[in-house]
Amino acid sequence: MARLAAVTGATGFLGRYIVCALASRGWQVRILARQYPVYPQFADLNLEVVPGDLSDKLALRQLVRGADTVVHAAGLIKAANAAAFRVANVDGTANLMSVLNEGEPAARKLLLVSSMAAREPGLSAYAATKHEAEAVAATAAMSLRDWGIVRPCAIYGPWDRETLAIFQAARHRIFPMPRAPGARVALIHAADAAAAIASLCDHDCSGGTFELTDERVDGYSWDEIAVAAGEALGVEPLRVPVPGLALRLAGVAGAAAARITGRIPMLTLGKAREILHSDWGSHAGRQPPQNIWRPEIGVARGFKETVAWYRGQQWLAS
Repeated sequence: MARLAAVTGATGFLGRYIVCALASRGWQVRILARQYPVYPQFADLNLEVVPGDLSDKLALRQLVRGADTVVHAAGLIKAANAAAFRVANVDGTANLMSVLNEGEPAARKLLLVSSMAAREPGLSAYAATKHEAEAVAATAAMSLRDWGIVRPCAIYGPWDRETLAIFQAARHRIFPMPRAPGARVALIHAADAAAAIASLCDHDCSGGTFELTDERVDGYSWDEIAVAAGEALGVEPLRVPVPGLALRLAGVAGAAAARITGRIPMLTLGKAREILHSDWGSHAGRQPPQNIWRPEIGVARGFKETVAWYRGQQWLAS
């Protein structure tokens, strides 16, 4: 009988990669979704879908029933306000943990997909709620068979609309970047991040917290990212340093505009603080053991494949 993995956040950008990675390793996958998902990545998969969300404990009980492993990848990366982040990232995690501790918790394993932003909870509401969600999960997971936390760095790849804006700007030969000398930003392709998560589902995590990056665990400078984006596009973008004050003001303006339009902004004051933070690198001691997982996609190859996909989907003009 195939092992059963229950996945929250399965219809998100990274979540879809996680589902495919688990299925490729022979897992039967059950997902939580508000409606039956129709995505090209899922076309050939035999998924079991539980209708509902993280506020619905009946749906959560159905989701985890009989599951060998639960991958909690649900959460908001942008929200209208701090309260909305809390409801999704903290309260949703608490609801799942409550259900996991019912019945026979000693038979269950949890892998929480967090974020490297959780290292710096003072930067933003997003970072604070990811940090708190980790604490909620760690406290409640002590009765489980096994559990662990993964903290991916900045994720990119085909299907990602958030990173698309960077390539759109670079295509016009402009690469705005924060004026942050010495800053390091780790990157990882979504397929590599998902492979790490799927591999950790096959191994004991023993309550560990693992950071996920590509082969450059210490990260890249903004100049290196600009060069790699330009090479992927076949252009040489002009690197335009953006002062920290200007980026913060843009974040404030974005949030103010969102209150008028009702749209959820990606750039807020909190996000600006995250972008300006100087250390989003990692080191080998924070990574999963190399006998469990190693990244395969460097930024040169990853950016080129992503740009080619964007162009193939006509998300990005040639």
